[in-house]
Amino acid sequence: MYSVKEVMESMNLVVIGASRNPLKLGSLLLKGLEDTGFQGRIAGVNPRGGEVYGVRLYCSLEEIPFPVDLAVMLVPPKVVPAALAECARKGVKGVVISSEGFAETGEQGRQYQEEVRAILRSTGIRSFGPNTLGIVNTETGLATSYFANDDMLRPGTIGVAAQSGIFVGALLRYISSYNVLRMSKVLGLGNKVDVDESDALSYLMDDEQTRTVAMYLEDIRDGKRFVEVAKEAVKRKPVLLLKGGRTSAGARATASHTASLAVNDKILEGALHQAGVLRMRSIEELIATLIGFQCTPLPLGNRIALVTYSGAQAIMSIDAATEGGLRLADFGEETRNRLEGVIATPSKRENPVDIFPDMIAHGFEKTSSEILGALLEDEGVHGVFFISFATPEVEPYRPLVEVIRERPTKPVFFSLMGIREEVEMCRAFLEERGIPFCLFPETAVQVFCHMWRYAQTVNGSLTERWGQDDAE
Repeated sequence: MYSVKEVMESMNLVVIGASRNPLKLGSLLLKGLEDTGFQGRIAGVNPRGGEVYGVRLYCSLEEIPFPVDLAVMLVPPKVVPAALAECARKGVKGVVISSEGFAETGEQGRQYQEEVRAILRSTGIRSFGPNTLGIVNTETGLATSYFANDDMLRPGTIGVAAQSGIFVGALLRYISSYNVLRMSKVLGLGNKVDVDESDALSYLMDDEQTRTVAMYLEDIRDGKRFVEVAKEAVKRKPVLLLKGGRTSAGARATASHTASLAVNDKILEGALHQAGVLRMRSIEELIATLIGFQCTPLPLGNRIALVTYSGAQAIMSIDAATEGGLRLADFGEETRNRLEGVIATPSKRENPVDIFPDMIAHGFEKTSSEILGALLEDEGVHGVFFISFATPEVEPYRPLVEVIRERPTKPVFFSLMGIREEVEMCRAFLEERGIPFCLFPETAVQVFCHMWRYAQTVNGSLTERWGQDDAE
Protein backbone atom coordinates (compact mmCIF):
# COMPACT_ATOMS: atom_id res chain seq x y z
CA MET A 1 0.00 0.00 0.00
CA TYR A 2 1.29 3.45 -0.92
CA SER A 3 1.69 6.08 1.81
CA VAL A 4 -0.15 9.38 2.12
CA LYS A 5 3.26 11.08 1.91
CA GLU A 6 3.96 9.48 -1.47
CA VAL A 7 0.62 10.72 -2.81
CA MET A 8 1.07 14.25 -1.42
CA GLU A 9 4.46 14.44 -3.14
CA SER A 10 3.05 13.40 -6.52
CA MET A 11 4.79 15.05 -9.47
CA ASN A 12 2.84 13.62 -12.43
CA LEU A 13 -0.90 14.26 -12.42
CA VAL A 14 -3.76 13.24 -14.70
CA VAL A 15 -7.36 14.48 -14.70
CA ILE A 16 -9.70 11.65 -15.69
CA GLY A 17 -12.84 13.14 -17.17
CA ALA A 18 -11.21 16.34 -18.38
CA SER A 19 -13.42 18.11 -20.89
CA ARG A 20 -12.40 19.90 -24.05
CA ASN A 21 -14.88 22.59 -22.99
CA PRO A 22 -12.69 25.26 -21.34
CA LEU A 23 -15.47 26.14 -18.88
CA LYS A 24 -15.84 22.65 -17.39
CA LEU A 25 -14.30 21.79 -14.01
CA GLY A 26 -11.65 19.41 -15.32
CA SER A 27 -10.46 21.95 -17.86
CA LEU A 28 -10.33 24.69 -15.25
CA LEU A 29 -8.30 22.42 -12.98
CA LEU A 30 -5.73 21.82 -15.72
CA LYS A 31 -5.57 25.55 -16.38
CA GLY A 32 -5.11 26.23 -12.68
CA LEU A 33 -2.18 23.83 -12.46
CA GLU A 34 -0.57 25.59 -15.41
CA ASP A 35 -1.22 29.04 -13.96
CA THR A 36 0.00 28.31 -10.43
CA GLY A 37 3.24 26.73 -11.56
CA PHE A 38 2.84 23.07 -10.66
CA GLN A 39 6.31 21.56 -10.98
CA GLY A 40 5.23 18.19 -12.37
CA ARG A 41 3.78 16.93 -15.64
CA ILE A 42 0.03 17.06 -16.29
CA ALA A 43 -2.39 15.53 -18.77
CA GLY A 44 -6.06 14.81 -19.17
CA VAL A 45 -8.07 11.74 -20.15
CA ASN A 46 -11.01 12.18 -22.50
CA PRO A 47 -12.42 9.38 -24.74
CA ARG A 48 -12.24 11.71 -27.73
CA GLY A 49 -8.75 13.03 -27.00
CA GLY A 50 -7.88 16.59 -27.96
CA GLU A 51 -6.37 19.49 -26.11
CA VAL A 52 -7.48 22.21 -23.68
CA TYR A 53 -5.47 25.21 -22.47
CA GLY A 54 -2.45 23.72 -24.18
CA VAL A 55 -2.67 20.47 -22.18
CA ARG A 56 -2.88 17.19 -24.10
CA LEU A 57 -5.97 15.00 -23.55
CA TYR A 58 -5.42 11.30 -24.11
CA CYS A 59 -8.12 8.77 -24.99
CA SER A 60 -7.09 6.48 -22.15
CA LEU A 61 -4.71 6.36 -19.20
CA GLU A 62 -2.61 3.72 -20.94
CA GLU A 63 -1.77 6.13 -23.78
CA ILE A 64 -0.08 8.63 -21.47
CA PRO A 65 3.67 8.40 -22.20
CA PHE A 66 4.91 9.16 -18.68
CA PRO A 67 4.39 7.49 -15.27
CA VAL A 68 1.34 8.80 -13.38
CA ASP A 69 1.52 9.38 -9.63
CA LEU A 70 -1.90 10.90 -9.01
CA ALA A 71 -5.24 10.78 -10.83
CA VAL A 72 -8.08 13.20 -10.21
CA MET A 73 -11.45 11.69 -11.10
CA LEU A 74 -14.26 13.87 -12.39
CA VAL A 75 -16.47 11.08 -13.68
CA PRO A 76 -19.87 9.65 -12.60
CA PRO A 77 -19.80 7.21 -9.64
CA LYS A 78 -20.65 4.17 -11.76
CA VAL A 79 -17.53 4.78 -13.88
CA VAL A 80 -15.11 5.17 -10.96
CA PRO A 81 -14.48 1.42 -10.32
CA ALA A 82 -13.38 0.85 -13.93
CA ALA A 83 -11.21 3.97 -13.81
CA LEU A 84 -9.59 2.69 -10.62
CA ALA A 85 -8.78 -0.63 -12.29
CA GLU A 86 -7.11 1.28 -15.11
CA CYS A 87 -5.14 3.32 -12.55
CA ALA A 88 -3.89 0.09 -10.96
CA ARG A 89 -2.62 -1.16 -14.32
CA LYS A 90 -0.82 2.16 -14.86
CA GLY A 91 0.85 2.05 -11.42
CA VAL A 92 -0.92 5.13 -10.05
CA LYS A 93 -0.13 5.73 -6.38
CA GLY A 94 -3.15 7.81 -5.40
CA VAL A 95 -6.48 9.14 -6.59
CA VAL A 96 -8.68 12.07 -5.71
CA ILE A 97 -12.30 11.11 -6.29
CA SER A 98 -13.99 14.48 -6.63
CA SER A 99 -17.29 13.02 -7.85
CA GLU A 100 -20.40 13.21 -5.68
CA GLY A 101 -23.16 10.60 -5.61
CA PHE A 102 -21.71 7.98 -3.29
CA ALA A 103 -22.72 6.92 0.24
CA GLU A 104 -24.07 10.39 1.07
CA THR A 105 -26.90 9.90 -1.47
CA GLY A 106 -28.39 6.53 -0.50
CA GLU A 107 -28.14 2.80 -1.09
CA GLN A 108 -26.99 2.85 -4.72
CA GLY A 109 -24.26 5.34 -3.93
CA ARG A 110 -23.26 3.27 -0.90
CA GLN A 111 -22.80 0.24 -3.16
CA TYR A 112 -20.55 2.22 -5.47
CA GLN A 113 -18.50 3.37 -2.50
CA GLU A 114 -18.06 -0.16 -1.15
CA GLU A 115 -16.94 -1.34 -4.58
CA VAL A 116 -14.38 1.45 -4.64
CA ARG A 117 -13.19 0.52 -1.16
CA ALA A 118 -12.65 -3.11 -2.19
CA ILE A 119 -10.59 -2.11 -5.26
CA LEU A 120 -8.44 0.26 -3.20
CA ARG A 121 -7.69 -2.42 -0.63
CA SER A 122 -6.76 -4.98 -3.27
CA THR A 123 -4.51 -2.61 -5.25
CA GLY A 124 -2.86 -0.51 -2.53
CA ILE A 125 -3.89 2.75 -4.21
CA ARG A 126 -4.59 5.55 -1.70
CA SER A 127 -7.70 7.64 -2.19
CA PHE A 128 -9.04 11.00 -1.03
CA GLY A 129 -12.81 11.27 -1.18
CA PRO A 130 -15.21 10.61 -2.77
CA ASN A 131 -17.01 13.95 -2.61
CA THR A 132 -13.93 16.13 -2.15
CA LEU A 133 -11.93 18.84 -3.89
CA GLY A 134 -8.77 16.99 -2.97
CA ILE A 135 -5.30 18.04 -1.90
CA VAL A 136 -2.82 20.93 -1.97
CA ASN A 137 0.95 20.86 -1.56
CA THR A 138 2.37 24.38 -1.55
CA GLU A 139 5.96 23.10 -1.78
CA THR A 140 5.33 21.70 -5.27
CA GLY A 141 2.36 23.79 -6.45
CA LEU A 142 0.11 20.72 -6.49
CA ALA A 143 -3.59 21.57 -6.22
CA THR A 144 -6.46 19.33 -7.27
CA SER A 145 -9.07 21.99 -6.52
CA TYR A 146 -10.17 24.56 -9.07
CA PHE A 147 -10.68 26.88 -6.07
CA ALA A 148 -6.92 27.10 -5.52
CA ASN A 149 -5.42 30.52 -6.24
CA ASP A 150 -2.05 32.21 -5.81
CA ASP A 151 -2.72 33.15 -2.16
CA MET A 152 -3.62 29.56 -1.24
CA LEU A 153 -0.46 28.24 -2.86
CA ARG A 154 1.98 30.61 -1.15
CA PRO A 155 4.05 28.25 1.03
CA GLY A 156 3.40 28.50 4.75
CA THR A 157 3.25 26.40 7.90
CA ILE A 158 -0.45 25.62 8.48
CA GLY A 159 -1.54 22.09 7.61
CA VAL A 160 -5.27 21.55 7.04
CA ALA A 161 -7.40 18.40 6.92
CA ALA A 162 -11.09 18.91 6.21
CA GLN A 163 -14.11 16.73 5.64
CA SER A 164 -15.75 19.23 3.34
CA GLY A 165 -15.04 20.24 -0.22
CA ILE A 166 -16.10 23.85 0.19
CA PHE A 167 -13.94 24.19 3.30
CA VAL A 168 -10.93 23.08 1.29
CA GLY A 169 -11.98 25.46 -1.45
CA ALA A 170 -13.81 28.69 -0.76
CA LEU A 171 -13.06 29.00 2.96
CA LEU A 172 -9.36 28.35 2.46
CA ARG A 173 -9.38 31.14 -0.08
CA TYR A 174 -10.66 33.40 2.67
CA ILE A 175 -8.17 32.16 5.27
CA SER A 176 -5.32 32.55 2.79
CA SER A 177 -6.27 36.19 2.22
CA TYR A 178 -4.74 36.91 5.66
CA ASN A 179 -1.08 37.78 5.14
CA VAL A 180 -0.08 35.89 8.27
CA LEU A 181 -1.90 32.67 7.36
CA ARG A 182 -0.19 30.52 4.75
CA MET A 183 -0.78 26.84 4.06
CA SER A 184 1.70 23.99 3.96
CA LYS A 185 -0.49 21.05 2.98
CA VAL A 186 -4.27 20.64 2.57
CA LEU A 187 -6.04 17.27 2.66
CA GLY A 188 -9.70 17.10 1.67
CA LEU A 189 -11.18 13.92 3.17
CA GLY A 190 -14.74 13.88 1.83
CA ASN A 191 -16.49 10.55 2.52
CA LYS A 192 -13.21 8.98 3.71
CA VAL A 193 -13.46 5.77 1.71
CA ASP A 194 -9.73 5.35 2.38
CA VAL A 195 -7.64 8.22 3.82
CA ASP A 196 -9.30 9.34 7.04
CA GLU A 197 -8.65 11.89 9.79
CA SER A 198 -6.09 9.68 11.56
CA ASP A 199 -4.11 9.16 8.35
CA ALA A 200 -4.21 12.90 7.66
CA LEU A 201 -3.11 13.88 11.17
CA SER A 202 -0.34 11.28 11.16
CA TYR A 203 0.97 12.73 7.89
CA LEU A 204 0.77 16.36 9.03
CA MET A 205 2.38 15.42 12.35
CA ASP A 206 5.49 14.24 10.49
CA ASP A 207 5.48 16.95 7.83
CA GLU A 208 8.44 19.27 8.50
CA GLN A 209 6.82 22.22 6.72
CA THR A 210 3.74 22.11 8.98
CA ARG A 211 3.95 23.89 12.35
CA THR A 212 0.23 24.07 13.19
CA VAL A 213 -2.59 21.67 12.25
CA ALA A 214 -6.19 22.75 11.67
CA MET A 215 -8.94 20.16 11.15
CA TYR A 216 -12.63 20.30 10.25
CA LEU A 217 -14.40 16.98 10.83
CA GLU A 218 -17.99 15.79 10.79
CA ASP A 219 -17.25 12.41 12.33
CA ILE A 220 -14.28 10.37 13.52
CA ARG A 221 -14.03 6.92 12.00
CA ASP A 222 -11.84 5.28 14.64
CA GLY A 223 -11.90 7.32 17.83
CA LYS A 224 -9.29 5.23 19.65
CA ARG A 225 -6.78 5.48 16.83
CA PHE A 226 -7.39 9.19 16.35
CA VAL A 227 -6.77 9.93 20.03
CA GLU A 228 -3.56 7.88 19.96
CA VAL A 229 -2.28 9.77 16.92
CA ALA A 230 -3.38 13.10 18.41
CA LYS A 231 -1.46 12.48 21.63
CA GLU A 232 1.72 12.10 19.61
CA ALA A 233 0.92 15.01 17.30
CA VAL A 234 0.39 17.59 20.05
CA LYS A 235 3.85 16.84 21.42
CA ARG A 236 5.21 18.35 18.22
CA LYS A 237 2.69 20.99 17.14
CA PRO A 238 -0.72 22.43 18.08
CA VAL A 239 -3.77 20.58 16.74
CA LEU A 240 -6.92 22.70 16.34
CA LEU A 241 -10.21 20.90 15.67
CA LEU A 242 -13.52 22.34 14.52
CA LYS A 243 -16.17 19.63 14.47
CA GLY A 244 -19.55 19.80 12.77
CA GLY A 245 -22.48 17.74 13.99
CA ARG A 246 -22.16 18.55 17.70
CA THR A 247 -25.94 18.52 18.14
CA SER A 248 -28.45 15.86 17.10
CA ALA A 249 -29.78 18.13 14.34
CA GLY A 250 -26.28 18.85 13.09
CA ALA A 251 -25.42 15.15 13.19
CA ARG A 252 -28.41 14.35 10.96
CA ALA A 253 -27.22 16.95 8.47
CA THR A 254 -23.71 15.45 8.33
CA ALA A 255 -25.19 12.12 7.29
CA SER A 256 -26.47 13.65 4.06
CA HIS A 257 -23.32 15.72 3.54
CA THR A 258 -20.51 13.17 3.81
CA ALA A 259 -22.33 10.04 5.03
CA SER A 260 -20.95 10.64 8.52
CA LEU A 261 -22.05 8.72 11.59
CA ALA A 262 -22.98 10.56 14.77
CA VAL A 263 -20.79 10.29 17.86
CA ASN A 264 -21.56 11.30 21.43
CA ASP A 265 -20.13 14.80 21.63
CA LYS A 266 -19.56 14.74 25.39
CA ILE A 267 -17.51 11.56 25.11
CA LEU A 268 -15.58 13.04 22.21
CA GLU A 269 -14.95 16.27 24.15
CA GLY A 270 -13.38 14.33 27.02
CA ALA A 271 -11.19 12.25 24.72
CA LEU A 272 -9.97 15.31 22.80
CA HIS A 273 -9.20 17.13 26.04
CA GLN A 274 -7.11 14.20 27.29
CA ALA A 275 -5.26 14.08 23.98
CA GLY A 276 -4.45 17.80 24.12
CA VAL A 277 -6.44 18.68 20.99
CA LEU A 278 -7.74 22.25 21.07
CA ARG A 279 -11.49 22.28 20.34
CA MET A 280 -12.75 25.24 18.31
CA ARG A 281 -16.41 26.31 18.47
CA SER A 282 -16.60 28.45 15.35
CA ILE A 283 -14.72 29.33 12.18
CA GLU A 284 -14.02 32.77 13.64
CA GLU A 285 -12.39 31.20 16.70
CA LEU A 286 -10.39 28.84 14.48
CA ILE A 287 -9.00 31.65 12.34
CA ALA A 288 -8.20 33.84 15.36
CA THR A 289 -6.41 30.96 17.09
CA LEU A 290 -4.38 30.17 13.98
CA ILE A 291 -3.28 33.81 13.88
CA GLY A 292 -2.34 33.64 17.56
CA PHE A 293 -0.13 30.59 17.09
CA GLN A 294 1.40 32.03 13.92
CA CYS A 295 2.24 35.47 15.30
CA THR A 296 2.96 35.30 19.01
CA PRO A 297 5.11 33.24 21.39
CA LEU A 298 3.44 30.75 23.68
CA PRO A 299 2.54 32.23 27.09
CA LEU A 300 4.74 31.27 30.03
CA GLY A 301 1.87 31.64 32.48
CA ASN A 302 -1.80 32.48 32.88
CA ARG A 303 -1.61 36.02 34.32
CA ILE A 304 -2.89 38.65 31.92
CA ALA A 305 -3.13 42.43 31.81
CA LEU A 306 -5.72 44.53 30.03
CA VAL A 307 -5.32 48.07 28.73
CA THR A 308 -8.63 49.67 27.87
CA TYR A 309 -10.68 52.79 27.39
CA SER A 310 -13.91 50.79 27.83
CA GLY A 311 -14.89 49.36 31.19
CA ALA A 312 -17.63 47.24 29.62
CA GLN A 313 -15.32 45.45 27.22
CA ALA A 314 -12.79 44.90 29.98
CA ILE A 315 -15.43 43.36 32.25
CA MET A 316 -16.62 40.94 29.58
CA SER A 317 -13.02 40.02 28.83
CA ILE A 318 -12.31 39.38 32.50
CA ASP A 319 -15.35 37.10 32.69
CA ALA A 320 -14.11 35.15 29.67
CA ALA A 321 -10.59 34.98 31.11
CA THR A 322 -11.80 33.71 34.48
CA GLU A 323 -13.95 31.05 32.85
CA GLY A 324 -10.91 29.98 30.84
CA GLY A 325 -8.66 29.58 33.87
CA LEU A 326 -6.74 32.84 33.52
CA ARG A 327 -5.95 35.38 36.25
CA LEU A 328 -5.48 39.14 36.33
CA ALA A 329 -1.83 39.93 36.96
CA ASP A 330 -0.70 41.87 40.02
CA PHE A 331 1.71 44.57 38.85
CA GLY A 332 5.19 44.89 40.31
CA GLU A 333 6.40 48.04 42.03
CA GLU A 334 8.45 49.24 39.04
CA THR A 335 5.44 48.80 36.77
CA ARG A 336 3.24 50.78 39.14
CA ASN A 337 5.78 53.59 39.21
CA ARG A 338 5.92 53.75 35.42
CA LEU A 339 2.13 53.77 35.17
CA GLU A 340 1.97 56.60 37.68
CA GLY A 341 3.97 58.72 35.28
CA VAL A 342 1.19 58.73 32.69
CA ILE A 343 -1.97 57.93 34.70
CA ALA A 344 -2.92 60.28 37.50
CA THR A 345 -5.89 58.45 39.05
CA PRO A 346 -4.74 55.52 41.28
CA SER A 347 -7.77 53.32 40.50
CA LYS A 348 -7.06 53.61 36.77
CA ARG A 349 -3.55 52.24 37.29
CA GLU A 350 -4.95 48.92 38.47
CA ASN A 351 -5.54 45.92 36.22
CA PRO A 352 -7.34 46.57 33.87
CA VAL A 353 -5.47 49.79 33.13
CA ASP A 354 -7.77 52.61 31.98
CA ILE A 355 -6.08 55.05 29.58
CA PHE A 356 -8.95 57.56 29.57
CA PRO A 357 -8.87 60.49 30.25
CA ASP A 358 -5.09 60.62 30.89
CA MET A 359 -4.35 59.98 27.24
CA ILE A 360 -5.79 63.44 26.54
CA ALA A 361 -3.23 65.04 28.83
CA HIS A 362 -0.18 63.08 27.67
CA GLY A 363 -1.28 62.06 24.19
CA PHE A 364 -2.45 58.64 23.06
CA GLU A 365 0.91 57.52 21.67
CA LYS A 366 3.00 58.39 24.74
CA THR A 367 0.44 57.08 27.22
CA SER A 368 -0.13 53.80 25.39
CA SER A 369 3.54 53.17 24.59
CA GLU A 370 4.65 53.72 28.19
CA ILE A 371 1.91 51.45 29.57
CA LEU A 372 2.51 48.69 27.04
CA GLY A 373 6.28 48.79 27.58
CA ALA A 374 5.87 48.59 31.35
CA LEU A 375 3.53 45.61 31.15
CA LEU A 376 5.74 43.69 28.72
CA GLU A 377 8.72 44.14 31.04
CA ASP A 378 6.78 43.00 34.13
CA GLU A 379 7.68 39.36 34.86
CA GLY A 380 4.30 38.86 36.53
CA VAL A 381 2.44 39.63 33.28
CA HIS A 382 2.24 36.77 30.77
CA GLY A 383 0.03 38.37 28.11
CA VAL A 384 -1.46 41.76 27.24
CA PHE A 385 -4.80 42.69 25.68
CA PHE A 386 -4.94 46.21 24.27
CA ILE A 387 -8.54 47.38 23.89
CA SER A 388 -8.94 50.73 22.20
CA PHE A 389 -10.52 52.55 19.27
CA ALA A 390 -9.75 52.57 15.57
CA THR A 391 -8.25 55.82 14.28
CA PRO A 392 -8.62 57.56 10.88
CA GLU A 393 -4.96 56.79 10.20
CA VAL A 394 -2.62 54.12 11.53
CA GLU A 395 0.15 56.45 12.76
CA PRO A 396 -0.93 56.40 16.44
CA TYR A 397 -0.35 52.63 16.47
CA ARG A 398 3.06 52.66 14.84
CA PRO A 399 4.94 53.38 18.13
CA LEU A 400 3.10 50.50 19.82
CA VAL A 401 4.25 48.13 17.10
CA GLU A 402 7.84 49.18 17.83
CA VAL A 403 7.35 48.59 21.56
CA ILE A 404 6.15 45.03 20.85
CA ARG A 405 8.97 44.32 18.41
CA GLU A 406 11.53 45.41 21.00
CA ARG A 407 10.00 43.03 23.58
CA PRO A 408 8.85 39.98 21.55
CA THR A 409 8.55 37.52 24.43
CA LYS A 410 4.85 37.72 25.32
CA PRO A 411 1.55 37.45 23.44
CA VAL A 412 -0.08 40.82 22.73
CA PHE A 413 -3.56 41.07 21.22
CA PHE A 414 -5.31 44.18 19.90
CA SER A 415 -9.04 44.82 19.79
CA LEU A 416 -10.17 48.10 18.22
CA MET A 417 -13.71 49.36 17.75
CA GLY A 418 -15.07 52.23 15.68
CA ILE A 419 -16.01 53.01 12.09
CA ARG A 420 -15.81 49.83 10.05
CA GLU A 421 -13.45 51.21 7.40
CA GLU A 422 -11.08 52.51 10.06
CA VAL A 423 -11.21 49.23 11.96
CA GLU A 424 -10.27 47.28 8.82
CA MET A 425 -7.45 49.70 8.04
CA CYS A 426 -5.98 49.32 11.54
CA ARG A 427 -6.49 45.55 11.42
CA ALA A 428 -4.57 45.30 8.15
CA PHE A 429 -1.76 47.49 9.52
CA LEU A 430 -1.32 45.37 12.63
CA GLU A 431 -1.69 41.95 10.96
CA GLU A 432 0.81 42.88 8.24
CA ARG A 433 3.28 43.39 11.07
CA GLY A 434 2.45 40.06 12.68
CA ILE A 435 0.34 41.39 15.56
CA PRO A 436 -2.93 39.54 16.24
CA PHE A 437 -6.15 41.53 15.94
CA CYS A 438 -9.58 40.44 17.17
CA LEU A 439 -12.64 42.62 16.69
CA PHE A 440 -13.87 41.70 20.18
CA PRO A 441 -11.45 41.16 23.08
CA GLU A 442 -13.35 38.12 24.35
CA THR A 443 -12.23 36.29 21.22
CA ALA A 444 -8.63 37.26 21.92
CA VAL A 445 -9.01 35.90 25.45
CA GLN A 446 -10.27 32.59 24.02
CA VAL A 447 -7.20 32.42 21.80
CA PHE A 448 -4.87 33.05 24.75
CA CYS A 449 -6.68 30.32 26.72
CA HIS A 450 -6.05 27.86 23.89
CA MET A 451 -2.39 28.86 23.69
CA TRP A 452 -1.96 28.60 27.46
CA ARG A 453 -3.57 25.18 27.51
CA TYR A 454 -1.26 24.01 24.74
CA ALA A 455 1.73 25.42 26.63
CA GLN A 456 0.68 23.37 29.64
CA THR A 457 0.19 20.26 27.50
CA VAL A 458 3.76 20.39 26.22
CA ASN A 459 5.20 21.92 29.38
CA GLY A 460 8.10 19.47 29.53
CA SER A 461 9.55 20.59 26.21
CA LEU A 462 8.71 24.23 26.87
CA THR A 463 10.65 24.36 30.12
CA GLU A 464 13.96 23.82 28.37
CA ARG A 465 13.28 26.50 25.75
CA TRP A 466 11.53 29.22 27.74
CA GLY A 467 11.95 28.42 31.41
CA GLN A 468 9.56 27.17 34.04
CA ASP A 469 5.99 28.42 33.58
CA ASP A 470 3.64 29.64 36.28
CA ALA A 471 0.56 27.46 36.33
CA GLU A 472 -0.72 28.92 39.59
